[in-house]
Amino acid sequence: MKFKMITLGCKVNTYESNVMREQLLNIGYQEVSRKETADIIIINTCTVTNVADQKSMKSIRHALKEPHKIVIVTGCMSQYHSNNLVEIGVSIVLGNVGKGNLISYIEEFFKNQRPIVDIKSLEKQPFEDMNLQHFNQTRAFVKIQDGCENFCTYCIIPYTRGPVRSKEHSQVVSEVCSLVQDGHKEIVLTGIHTGHYGSEYQNVTLATLLRDLVCIKGLERIRISSIEMNEITEELLDLLKKYPILVDHMHIPLQSGSDTILKAMHRKYNKKEFMDKLNQIRSIRPLMSVTTDVIVGFPGETEELFQETLETVKQMKFSKIHVFPFSKRDGTLAAEMQEVVDERTKKERVHRLLGVSKQLEIAYMEQFVGKELEFLPEIIKDEMLIGHTGNYLSVKCPGTQDDLNQIQKVVLEKVEYPYMIGGIYAKV
Repeated sequence: MKFKMITLGCKVNTYESNVMREQLLNIGYQEVSRKETADIIIINTCTVTNVADQKSMKSIRHALKEPHKIVIVTGCMSQYHSNNLVEIGVSIVLGNVGKGNLISYIEEFFKNQRPIVDIKSLEKQPFEDMNLQHFNQTRAFVKIQDGCENFCTYCIIPYTRGPVRSKEHSQVVSEVCSLVQDGHKEIVLTGIHTGHYGSEYQNVTLATLLRDLVCIKGLERIRISSIEMNEITEELLDLLKKYPILVDHMHIPLQSGSDTILKAMHRKYNKKEFMDKLNQIRSIRPLMSVTTDVIVGFPGETEELFQETLETVKQMKFSKIHVFPFSKRDGTLAAEMQEVVDERTKKERVHRLLGVSKQLEIAYMEQFVGKELEFLPEIIKDEMLIGHTGNYLSVKCPGTQDDLNQIQKVVLEKVEYPYMIGGIYAKV
């Protein structure tokens, strides 16, 4: 049997797709590229924005036109609205529970030759245990947490992922050890709300987990995929002081640089609190790369409030801004808000904020010209290694296939946006 995996959306989906991939490979199935014909096509969907929804449906319709025995749709889009997927020809429809048991669904379909729809309620679901022995990228993702209970007014994710639940501490440690033994030098801890890890238990936090992970022999980098500002505790800050294995990069979503809009979004902080936390982090790691997310065109965002956001991000000196135009999601409070910003204005504001992001990125990169950093090459193209430093600078430098997946010391010579160009100094 041949299969192909189509993954849309976040790092959690990427991890879960790797779990499904490993299940199929372990029973002898063969993975093929997206351009090849497959017996089984698996689409792990996203629904965080209208555009994500459209991309998911486009992938599903394209898959149904290809020769196949089974099309399987899973993920956030099917969890939230699975209607009509069987009617258009999908064989198996799962939500965000059941990905770890994919083989049994496939066997049931072949046995009964009837479509399967299994969308489980998320209200009282435990954490679905998944485990990876191998990850298909240099940096291995490990999902430690699922669910969100913040209910920001623009976000559908609490409804598609359910309440907060966490992977058992010892299982996380065991999985990371296994991936390190498989050759992975860097582990990325990921979840829907990673900073809430362990919140349903007593005396279990992200910090207590990290205290064990930093001691794993052979692990050279730990990265947190994303964390909310108000989840960066004194314990976490203390770990940053003590353990260089925690990389010089944090992704902390801001979402808006206006207190008025932050309040309308139901975010749990204001500008001053966010800046104070940044100052705490930079007092420990002065060159920490802090990247962020910003939504533009939220209902009620006037030109004056958008200008406030522009000034705020400049003051906060982010090293990169991921910019998203506001996307109306039915079922959220923001979908009912008035003072809607028109699409043309949103597009223009996205363009302006991306321009500021580029200026901030280059200013951050220029601080490292002539400096020596450690660099993990992930791919090689045209005899140039491409990968990332601990602080997530994208680097190109000459090298060979033998240099891949091995941390190198590199001298960064110049900025050629979006890359820094360097030369290998020595293997670590």
